[in-house]
Amino acid sequence: MISEQSNKDSFRKISVPVEGMTCASCVARVEKAISSIDGVKDVAVNLATEKATFSFKDVNSKLNDIKKVVEDVGYNLDVSSFVKDDQVLDTEETLEKKSDYEVELKKDFLLAFILTIPIFVLSMSQMWEGLRDLLPLTNIQLNKILLILSTPVVFISGKRFYKIFWKNLMHFTADMNSLVAVGTGAAFSFSVITTLFPELISRTSENLHVYFDTTVVIITLILFGKWLETRAKTKTSTAIKKLIALKPKTATIKIQDEERIINIKDLKTGNIVIVKPGEKIPADGKILSGNSSIDESMITGESFPVEKSAGDSVVGGTINKTGSFDFEVMAIGKESVLGKIITLVEEAQGSKAPIQRLADKVASIFVPIVILIAFITFTIWLIAGSENSFAIALINFVSVLIIACPCAMGLATPTALIVGIGKGAENGILIKNGEHLELAHKLNTILFDKTGTITEGNPTISKIITNDFDEKKFLQLTASLENRSEHPVAKAIVEHSKSKNIKLLEPDKFQSSTGLGISGKIQENSILIGNKKFLMNRGIKDNKFVEDEKQLNSEGESSIYVSINGKLTGLVAIRDPIKTNSYAAINEIKKLNIKTVMVTGDNKDSARSVSQSLGTAEFEAEILPEAKSSTVLKYQGEGKIVGMIGDGINDAPALAQADVGFAVGTGTDVAIDTGDIILLKGDLTGVVKAIKLSKATIRTIKQNLFWAFIYNTLGIPLAALGLLNPMFAALAMSVSSVSVVTNSLRLKKVKLD
Repeated sequence: MISEQSNKDSFRKISVPVEGMTCASCVARVEKAISSIDGVKDVAVNLATEKATFSFKDVNSKLNDIKKVVEDVGYNLDVSSFVKDDQVLDTEETLEKKSDYEVELKKDFLLAFILTIPIFVLSMSQMWEGLRDLLPLTNIQLNKILLILSTPVVFISGKRFYKIFWKNLMHFTADMNSLVAVGTGAAFSFSVITTLFPELISRTSENLHVYFDTTVVIITLILFGKWLETRAKTKTSTAIKKLIALKPKTATIKIQDEERIINIKDLKTGNIVIVKPGEKIPADGKILSGNSSIDESMITGESFPVEKSAGDSVVGGTINKTGSFDFEVMAIGKESVLGKIITLVEEAQGSKAPIQRLADKVASIFVPIVILIAFITFTIWLIAGSENSFAIALINFVSVLIIACPCAMGLATPTALIVGIGKGAENGILIKNGEHLELAHKLNTILFDKTGTITEGNPTISKIITNDFDEKKFLQLTASLENRSEHPVAKAIVEHSKSKNIKLLEPDKFQSSTGLGISGKIQENSILIGNKKFLMNRGIKDNKFVEDEKQLNSEGESSIYVSINGKLTGLVAIRDPIKTNSYAAINEIKKLNIKTVMVTGDNKDSARSVSQSLGTAEFEAEILPEAKSSTVLKYQGEGKIVGMIGDGINDAPALAQADVGFAVGTGTDVAIDTGDIILLKGDLTGVVKAIKLSKATIRTIKQNLFWAFIYNTLGIPLAALGLLNPMFAALAMSVSSVSVVTNSLRLKKVKLD
C-alpha cells in the first residue's frame, strides 16, 4: 500500500511498505539509503508498521531510484500499488498481507516446535545415564538422528534468517537476521562436522558434544517470539480497521432508471447512488432527491441524527437512519473525508517522535559492534586454554549474538506511537505526527479562540437599541447590508430580521473591512456597521450608547454599532452562548498546571466578562484574526511552550505558529488540513484527552526504551562472560520484544475521561 498527498512546495508525500526489516538497525539502514537520493526529504521508516514515509518531487522518475537504493542495502520497496486511487481499499489489502505473514510465521513455528521436542529429549538423554541406558544407540548414531531431525528446522522453519543474512552479506550489511543466522549457523555447522567428520574435531569420536538442540531451540523460540510479536502488532492497527469497517462493501447505483449493486471498488465520481434506510453511505456526495436523517457521529461526535435533503452534502461511512435518497458521488477513496482521515492516521502512525532519535543513533552502529564483541568473546575463550575451549568459545559466541538482537529497541517507540495515535483516532482526536503527540504533554500555556471554539459559534440577537429611529426601518437597513456579508454575526442579524418578517433591500454599494466592519449605501442611505473603532475612524464620535454598551459587556454580550447618514443610530447586542463543556474543559486544563488565555476580537469589558465566567486567568481582547499569530509569538517569546486552539479556518496562521495547534472541526477538509491535532467532535474536552494521551504515550515509550536498553546492556556482558546459555538468550530476546509490544498495547486501556 502506498498513500500519497501533495504539499505547498509541490513535494509529494508517500508511505511505502518495506519488506525484510526486522530490527532497529534495518530502520537506520533503509532511512540512510532513501535519504541519499537528491530531492527526498522528511524520511521516516517505521519498524512496527513496516513502512517508509518520505516527501519528494518528480514521483515517477525518482521512485525507481529510491527502490533501487533500498534493494542495494538488502530490502525491498513495494511500489506495486502506486497506481491505485482508493486509499481505503489499498490499506485493507496491506492489512490482509500482514495477516498472511502471521499465518506463515505460525506454520514455520509449529513445524519447528514439533521437531524441537524430540530433539531436546534425545539431547538430554546424553546427559542422564538412566535415560541414556534406555536408548540402545551409540553417540554417533544418536547424533545422526539429531542431524536428520534438525535439518528441516534450520532449512525450512529458519530459512528466513539465512536468506536475509545472505542478501545482507552481498551488500556488506548486517541486521538481526545476521546475528541469528551467524549464531545458529555456527552451532549447526560445528555439530554437523562433529557428527559426519568427528576425526576433524578430535582423535576420538567418543563423548563429542553437539549443539543441535541449541540451534533448534533458538530458532523455535525466536520464531515463537516473532509470531507473538506479529500478532500483537496487528492489534495496534485496530483504529485503522475500525475506520475501514465504516465503509460498506457494495453500493446501489442508478443507471438509466435501473438499480445495480456494484462492488465499492467499482464506484466512481459522478455515479448516482441510491441509499435506503439503515444503509451506510458509500462515498462523499450531494443529495439530488429525497430526504432523511443521517447519523454522522463517526465524524462529528454528535449523537443526534442530522436532517438532510436535496442540496445537502453527505459523508461516506455515515449511516442513513429513516428515509431514502439519491445522491451524486463527489469524492471516493483517498479524496473522501474518511479516506483523508485514514491517510492522516496512517501517516501519523508511521512518523517519529523526537524521543526515538536516541534509539535510531544507537541502532545504526549496534549490529556491527555486537558482531565485533562476539568475535572478541570467541577469541578470548578459545585462547583461554581450558578443556573443550572451542566448544565453550562457540557457545559464548552464539550467546552474545542472540542476546544482542535489537528487536525490542526498534519496536519501543513506534508500537507506542501506533497505539497512542490509534487511541486518539477512536476518541475523535486526529494527531498528525509523533512529534506533536510528544510535544503536547509539555505545553504550559494554551490560547483559546473565543468564537466557535469556546462558544457555540452561532450568535443570536438579544437586543436592539435605537436612538429616536424607527426600529423596523433600522433593522431593515442593517440586515439588508449585512446580507452581503458571510460573517456569523451578519447571518444572525439577517435571520433576526426574517423572523420579524422584514423585507430586505438590495444595497447599491457594499464594502467590507475585515475584522472591523462593513459600509454601503441603500436607497440613498449611507450605512456603517461595525465596532466603535471602525465608526470613530469614519468620523462618528457620538458616545450616547456608552452606558448601554457597558451593561451589555458586563453580561458577556458584544455590541455592533450602526451609523445611518453620518449619525450614530443604534446598537445591536450579540449573544454567543458558551459551549456547555467549555467550563469543564478549561477547568481540567488548569488542573494540569497549564495557563489558559482567551483570545478574542471583542472589547476588553466583554472579553473580561466571558473570561471570568470561564475561570481563565488571562485574556487578550480586540485582537484581529491576522494578529492572533503575533499573540502566540508573544507568549513564545516569554519562553512558553504554546498550544493554540481555534476553529481551523481563520485561525490557521496562529495554529501554524503555535508549538501545537489544535483545530476544532467537524471532519471538513479545512479542519483536516489545518492544525497539528484535529478535534473532530468540536469538543474542547478533546484537548484534555490529547494532553493525557500524550503523557501516557511518552511514559510508555520511556518504559519501553528503558527495558530495551537495559536488556541489551546487561545481557551482552553476561553472555560474553559465559553466564548465559544461548537457549535462555533466545528466550530472553523473544520475551523482550513481545513485552515491549504488549506494554504498548496497555495504552488501549488508558482512561482519557
